[in-house]
Amino acid sequence: MERIYVDHAATSPMHPQVIDKMTIVMKNQFGNPSSIHSFGREARHLVDEARDVLAKSIGAHPNEIIFTSGGTEADNYAILGVADAYKHKGKHIITSSIEHHAVLHTCQELEKQGFEVSCLPVDEHGQVSLDKLKSELREDTILVTIMYGNNEVGTIQPIGEIGQLLVDHQAVFHTDAVQAYGMETINVKALHIDLLSVSAHKINGPKGIGFLYAKKDVKLSPRLFGGEQERKRRAGTENVASIAGFSEAVKIAQSTMEEKNQQYTKFKHTFVDILKKEDVHFLQNGLLEHSLSHILNLSFPGTDVEAMLVNLDLAKINASSGSACTAGSINPSHVLVAMFGKDSERLRNSIRFSFGLHNTQEQIEKAAEETAKIVKRLTK
Repeated sequence: MERIYVDHAATSPMHPQVIDKMTIVMKNQFGNPSSIHSFGREARHLVDEARDVLAKSIGAHPNEIIFTSGGTEADNYAILGVADAYKHKGKHIITSSIEHHAVLHTCQELEKQGFEVSCLPVDEHGQVSLDKLKSELREDTILVTIMYGNNEVGTIQPIGEIGQLLVDHQAVFHTDAVQAYGMETINVKALHIDLLSVSAHKINGPKGIGFLYAKKDVKLSPRLFGGEQERKRRAGTENVASIAGFSEAVKIAQSTMEEKNQQYTKFKHTFVDILKKEDVHFLQNGLLEHSLSHILNLSFPGTDVEAMLVNLDLAKINASSGSACTAGSINPSHVLVAMFGKDSERLRNSIRFSFGLHNTQEQIEKAAEETAKIVKRLTK
């Protein structure tokens, strides 16, 4: 029986063209980009070329792109870098209750260092309130960090409105766009974004590489010390093969974005329609529309998340949950807790299906049919 992978929000398979590009680079361009001889210059050219591709993808300047080891480092660098560089202006930070832990845990670390963090609540769809953000904004606020699109339920935040709100404020605006990049058209200048985090492995690129966009006038205290790579902002020899692969993945993602969004939206509707046809009781976590097209998070009343995941796996359906399931205990998804409260049944029966490369209409139909069978069996 064919295995069906519907967990692309966790990580995505590398595109064949990305693998080919990286293989060629690893074989032929192994030089250190800091070396002045021909091997070094060839490697430097690949890095510069990639930086230009990434910058254009978000309407930025190449010098505003800082290569990182992934989204987590990009989030950490943005938050810690701003906190240290701007602490003389204030120690207040605003974030949301549904951020990725790379943001939440970094903010918690800053609280230990004397910073004050305001965590915005969200509504039942997982969206922050602009009015609430306005009420929390203070003269000593130095950073607002709100994710672009949520990795668990797909909710897209009002990034443009937040950016506009902060235009005349001292606060630096950071957005974790790891899940949204490659799915949404993003222009950092039009949206007034100062810092933006991206990871390659979410868009069919290699793991262990990402970037932080940093607007040219934003100050960042470095987190790594050593050489003068990345214009003295991030020390360490560049991961040339992965950078080249990242660039290739971005080119593909940008050129296929509209087509992918249409396909994944169709997958969402197909999945939901089959469940309805099979008379399966379910609830949508987040919105079906006005959300990231590849993420579908559903609650199945009367089921248990661990039993669902085990049965899906036995049926060769590889999905996931917002919960970490270990040894019979469940740590509830902080995203679902923020949306529905700590006593909600949805914390114990929600599954995330996320679509991507190699998924077909037939696979999605099969996944939905198998899900329906499992839910019926578990709720008898």
